Amino acid sequence: MNTIGWQNPGRPVILASRSPRRSDLLGKMGFLFETADPGEIDEPSYIDKNDIERSLRRLAEAKAKTASVRHPSALTLGADTIVYGGERILGKPRDASDAREMLHLLNDSRHTVYTAIALLCEDEGFFQSAVDKTEVYFRKIQDYEIESYLRSGEWADKAGAYAIQGYAMIFVSKIIGCFYTVVGLPIVKTISLFNAYVTRKESVNV
Repeated sequence: MNTIGWQNPGRPVILASRSPRRSDLLGKMGFLFETADPGEIDEPSYIDKNDIERSLRRLAEAKAKTASVRHPSALTLGADTIVYGGERILGKPRDASDAREMLHLLNDSRHTVYTAIALLCEDEGFFQSAVDKTEVYFRKIQDYEIESYLRSGEWADKAGAYAIQGYAMIFVSKIIGCFYTVVGLPIVKTISLFNAYVTRKESVNV
C-alpha cells in the first residue's frame, strides 16, 4: 500500500510535456501518470532576459493550463527548461549549426540552467509554481569533441544543445545545484508542489 502522500495525491496526474526525460524522472519518483501534449506554445515569446525566473515560470504555467483545459479533474504538471550562458538565453537548437554555436558559446565557461514547474487542478482551484536553477561548468572542449557530439544527434530537442545525463556528461567539470534541474525536472521542488496540494486538501477536509 502506498503511504507517501505526494505519490498518491488522490487525483489523476497529467504531465504536460513531450520530454521523455521528465517522464522518466516522474516515473522514478513513484507517480502513476499520463502525458499530454501541451500544444503549440510560442516559447521564446515568453522569456524575458531581464526577468528569467518569472518569465520561465509563466511559460510552465501556460503549458499546465493548456493541458488542464482537457483534463480539469487532474493534477496537471507543466515544465520548461532554458540555459543562460554568454549573456544569451539558449533554448532548443534549430539545427546542428545552431547546436554547434551553442556548444562553442558554453565551452570552457560557467552557465546557468533554469527549470520552472507549475502544478494545476482546475476543479480544486489549486495552482502553484516554482523555479530552480543550477550552475554548470564546462571544461575546455576540443573542436573534434564537439563535432563528434553533434554526429551523435543527442543535442536535438535539448535546451543548450546538450544532455547532461548522456554523452555530454564528459563536458561537465562540476555543477552547483540540483542535477535533475539540468535534466529537466527539479525533484525536491516537484515533490513540494504535490505536498502543497495534499496538505491543502487535508486541511480543507478537516
